[in-house]
Amino acid sequence: MELEQILPEDIEKRSFEIIARELGDRTFPPEQFPVIRRVIHTTADFDYADNLVFSDNGVYLALEALREGVPIVTDTNMGKAGINKNALKKYKNEVYCFMSDPDVARKAKEEGTTRAWASMDKAAALGRDCVFAIGNAPTALIRLYELTMRGILNPRLIIGVPVGFVNVIQAKERIMTMDVPWIVGKGRKGGSNVAASICNALLYQLKDDEK
Repeated sequence: MELEQILPEDIEKRSFEIIARELGDRTFPPEQFPVIRRVIHTTADFDYADNLVFSDNGVYLALEALREGVPIVTDTNMGKAGINKNALKKYKNEVYCFMSDPDVARKAKEEGTTRAWASMDKAAALGRDCVFAIGNAPTALIRLYELTMRGILNPRLIIGVPVGFVNVIQAKERIMTMDVPWIVGKGRKGGSNVAASICNALLYQLKDDEK
């Protein structure tokens, strides 16, 4: 098989062409397709064409929140690092990850919980509406579910794509019952890179809308 001669700036465009070709005649809601395509681009995994599911108007409500400058909270520093900082500048969106904060570690130890659980409590203490991008810890999703059901949090979007085997499917299924906007990767697959790519896909839609 011969190598393609592709300029660096054309690699993403060529990748999207390959993805479109392999998806064939499949169609997706126009606001969801950029998200699905970018996740496939990030992972090279076409299962996300079926596994990535959206609440009613989830993308539109997420874009509205981001336009308002709502911050993003992640459950890993890897996820935080993967969100395009230039794309955040237009609406001055901030990105937080509290997982390495000493007070979060201390609270988790004192209460016998995980750092992910305690970091969601710290996010709630911000007193701000947030977009939550969870790609690693199902306990973060479980805590988000509890805090929202108790009226302590009002998430503007929950991205639920943790990867793994323990409580991952159950945590995602809880999020899918909630009356808040959500984007969930069903099953065991996911990861911080997937969470970041979903955030980027949304932010890039905002940029494209301005053209």
